[in-house]
Amino acid sequence: MTCIGNIINETNFNKMTKFITLFAFTLLSFTITAQQSTKFFADVDAFLSQHVVDGKVDYAAVKQDPRLTRFVQDIAQFDYTKLGRKEQKAYLINVYNLLVIDKIVEAYPIASVQESGTFFTRETITVAGVKTSLTEFEKEQILKPFGDGRLHFVLVCGAIGCPPITNFAYTPENLNAKLDAQTKKALNDPSFISVEGNQINISKIFEWYSTDFGVNKTARVNFINKYRTKRISSSAKFRYLDYDWSINDTAAAANINVDGNKAANSARYVTSSTIPKGTVELRLFNNLFTQRFEDGETTSANRGNFFTTTVSGLYGVNKRFNAGIEFKYRRVSNSTFPSSVFTVFGNDDDPDVFNTRARITGIGPKIRWAPTAALPNFSIQSTLQFPVGDELQGNFDENLPFIDWQGAVWNTQFFNDISIGTRFSFFTEIDLFFEDLGSEEEGRTNRFSTPATIIFSYFPNPNTTIYTIGNYAPIFTEDFDYFYQYGLGFKYQFSRSFELELIVTDFTTKFTADNDGQAATFNFGLRYNIQ
Repeated sequence: MTCIGNIINETNFNKMTKFITLFAFTLLSFTITAQQSTKFFADVDAFLSQHVVDGKVDYAAVKQDPRLTRFVQDIAQFDYTKLGRKEQKAYLINVYNLLVIDKIVEAYPIASVQESGTFFTRETITVAGVKTSLTEFEKEQILKPFGDGRLHFVLVCGAIGCPPITNFAYTPENLNAKLDAQTKKALNDPSFISVEGNQINISKIFEWYSTDFGVNKTARVNFINKYRTKRISSSAKFRYLDYDWSINDTAAAANINVDGNKAANSARYVTSSTIPKGTVELRLFNNLFTQRFEDGETTSANRGNFFTTTVSGLYGVNKRFNAGIEFKYRRVSNSTFPSSVFTVFGNDDDPDVFNTRARITGIGPKIRWAPTAALPNFSIQSTLQFPVGDELQGNFDENLPFIDWQGAVWNTQFFNDISIGTRFSFFTEIDLFFEDLGSEEEGRTNRFSTPATIIFSYFPNPNTTIYTIGNYAPIFTEDFDYFYQYGLGFKYQFSRSFELELIVTDFTTKFTADNDGQAATFNFGLRYNIQ
């Protein structure tokens, strides 16, 4: 009996030891989780208090703050399901608002989250190890589980039409009080809900999420009146207001003209910025160069035309590094003068044309890199093009004109763009340009030049840019060469994703200067972004 008792006691002791160990481990796990969430609430509170002013976010400053990246990394890994229900609710509100800010910062500067048709629906965020979209996250992990209509007045979509974002974090301790306060603030704001006789002008939130506020109109009116100072009638007719998707940016707020209009450069596309992660940028740029020069042997004038189409595609690997490809197509014609610049698009039967040529001449990789977050409009772009085809530099015996260099072409460009007030900007570019690279035994010229470009832009409205351009390029070969140009340009943004550009310049080369010649360029470009 003693032996059996010892066995029973030993078994009970082992069970109790396992229970105590499991209990201690569980308690420790919850304690660590609670500590992590407490630190999260404190850190988010400090972050928002620094970057949110009057319901607007200073996205330019946020873009340079490394805390946001850490928040996003922690959100992706942290298992919030171990928190209590109230802690989960507060945590997820902050998470949603931070992830919206992060997505805006990735694409910044932007005028609206609607510039990307997939901003809310594309699966680009990760919460607790699950990749999802903002819409799915909001509906499935916040709105449905908690069933609280007040949540719509604290979940901020990054637009002016949303209820304003707060400069503090939601915590388990302040949650209910702040939910009530923000709901009251929104429902008593005339821009969010107003009364005109028997008509109620009200935010589209009550149309998009109608059932979250009650099963029918009477229930929804009761929800509204619970937080309204002046009650509305359930018999009143609802008129849903147009939603203002303009970004809730402090910079946009600061760039309001005295007449109440938005700053003319608030929506402009900044050429020197890298494109956001996951975005594709497609560019088509056409350059028609034409020069008239004297033939030293016959004292007659000739015209040379070079038409170049450059097609490039870049992909946003991340918000500071883009990679892609570029290829070049060229058409060349030489003709007696006077003749049209458009003879380059003609045919060999034209009696004024004595030789023409057309083909794809180069293809190669392209990258763009923003080396520092402190200078978001400074980037470095590098393109290496390899020649396509033989005898690109021409063959006199076969009447083949020069169309391109036979060696590789490598161009590294340094871009910077600075806004001057709300209607002007100053753009600079310096290039390190190597042409016809190859061994000297193969007859390569190995040209090196350092073109420098300045562009001064004026924005008469948010979609239009008018600019002046100046460019000078010393060319370092055995015999020093150069060119310079100056002219006018025009850009029009049909949308944030689609842009058209026109440029005309007067062009001078050492050759035209030495041969009593003249030259000019006519340029047409298109840009399209896919997000």
